[in-house]
Amino acid sequence: MFRPILLILALILPGPLAAETRVPQSQAEITLGFAPVVKRAAPAVVNIYARIIREGQVNPFFGDPFFEDFFRGFGSPRPRVQNSLGSGVILSPDGFVVSNHHVVRSATEIRVVLSDRREFDAQVVLADEDSDLAILKIEGAETLPHLELRDSDRVEVGELALAIGNPFGVGQTVSSGIISGLARTGMATGAGRGYFIQTDAPINPGNSGGALIDVNGRLIGINTSILSRSGGSNGIGFAIPANLVAQFLAQARDGQTVFQRPWAGMAGQPVDADLAASLGLDLPGGLLISDLHPASPFARAGFRVGDVIAAVDGDVVNSPSEMVFRMTVAGIGGTARVTRLREAQAEEVEVAMIAAPDDPPAEEEVLDRRTVLPELRAARANPAVIARHGLALSTEGVVVTEPGPFGARAGLRAGDVVLAVNQSPVERPRDLRRALTDPGRWVRIDLIRRGKPVSLRFRL
Repeated sequence: MFRPILLILALILPGPLAAETRVPQSQAEITLGFAPVVKRAAPAVVNIYARIIREGQVNPFFGDPFFEDFFRGFGSPRPRVQNSLGSGVILSPDGFVVSNHHVVRSATEIRVVLSDRREFDAQVVLADEDSDLAILKIEGAETLPHLELRDSDRVEVGELALAIGNPFGVGQTVSSGIISGLARTGMATGAGRGYFIQTDAPINPGNSGGALIDVNGRLIGINTSILSRSGGSNGIGFAIPANLVAQFLAQARDGQTVFQRPWAGMAGQPVDADLAASLGLDLPGGLLISDLHPASPFARAGFRVGDVIAAVDGDVVNSPSEMVFRMTVAGIGGTARVTRLREAQAEEVEVAMIAAPDDPPAEEEVLDRRTVLPELRAARANPAVIARHGLALSTEGVVVTEPGPFGARAGLRAGDVVLAVNQSPVERPRDLRRALTDPGRWVRIDLIRRGKPVSLRFRL
């Protein structure tokens, strides 16, 4: 009953609106559906098989509440093979592939299988756990099918979208839906806590790393996680935006092995209704600067505590995750136009996008066998060290960057800020080395962990 009405509207209404309301005109158009788009895009979506070999020991008392600890380490080491299955997307004819970090994490062997059943070995060239993205390079491949990256900032809620991947290992599968939300933050995926596009296109285990495309076959994002209590799709899936993928691809082409993000050197909080009223703003929104490092590019551009950041390069910012995303997309080496609100007055300010400076020098020390915690690594706190370990901007002193096997056994963790050893203050990495060279029969280490004081004590 609705078809004649739609056809009448299509004939009466002018140009663009008529095109938007036109219904299929023939049985052939109805049958066709998304087939042309899938034919173009599917060859660029691959299956990824990752193999991980871990050393382990067989303990005949494993699980026994009494004997397991007594016989820990009993038995000869035996390698355990773990296999993971996921999806990936070819981004270039010369074989750069994007997938999720959690799909290829710690893999000793990676096999990429194309839709035409060709198989290739691949190596991870750039990976980042926080973003849950990894760039792989296929070995010995040329003129491969690939997907064009779309500007994901121009994606709108309500657009049609297709998810392509290998759910449950059943083979390449296509599901359809719409873009159901934008700027989703705080949704954990692996270790990633970022900024996502939401879709109701069914995504299931094995879809991780697969493609979310638009009706023109362009890549909108990389499918990465679902919101589900059962483990199956409930119509709420998340994809990492294509604009972030573009930054990963650019850095991989430049030969980077560690993903670099611009450093803000600041802390902030979302502006809610109460905060907006106290600041004289008409509506809640933006990010209130609550702390600034003296070396921050925002401080150098004239920002100060109490300013509100409303947008970056014209795109609204309402949370720290959005701020990190917008700066990451802007990339190191350029500038970003940041909209600042001060006393309810808006102003655009150019801010340089820089890496966290390694100044003052980190003076990293690797403890040797003459100390009680050999292989422990420690560095002087500076912006680069603070950013790497997610520490407070005001952090000073000596940071444990890698505890080593003996340090880990003593209870130390990466990111611990050492204050003193046996009540002797530790201000530089060399102080820590000296304090642990001949400490006596007992060692007490006072430190700060995640903002809280901790004391570790052990006997030699």
